Amino acid sequence: MKKAILLSATACLFSIGIAAKAANTLDVPAAVKQSLAKKYPNATKVTWEKEKGNYEANWGGKSGEDTSVTFMPSGEFVEEVDAIPVNQLPPAVFEYVKTNYKGTKIKEAGRVTNAAGKKMFEAEIKGKDLLFDESGKFIKID
Repeated sequence: MKKAILLSATACLFSIGIAAKAANTLDVPAAVKQSLAKKYPNATKVTWEKEKGNYEANWGGKSGEDTSVTFMPSGEFVEEVDAIPVNQLPPAVFEYVKTNYKGTKIKEAGRVTNAAGKKMFEAEIKGKDLLFDESGKFIKID
């Protein structure tokens, strides 16, 4: 009897685990996956998340997010963000943060390249991504 109860409990927990995993799985359109494979054929261990209606692929590095690429549901490329050490941001970025977000430290930084080839910098503070041009001039909160 104990064996039957134990087997039933194990089966139940296993089923719950499968259902939880299925709930966390993002259904990425085939066009998006094809665009990623074509543009980044060496991307491995890719994780996906949905961001503002688009699909973001992340891979690389210890965090698994050294490279982040965003595609529209149609598969059209939006942007690439490559993680960089915070100290590689232009000095003007630190001045902007110091002036406008007193006492706040930059958590993460990235070099952004959009679909048109325009290069920018991204600095994450307080859960927000601040965008700056190549010289460090503030553009917008993303």
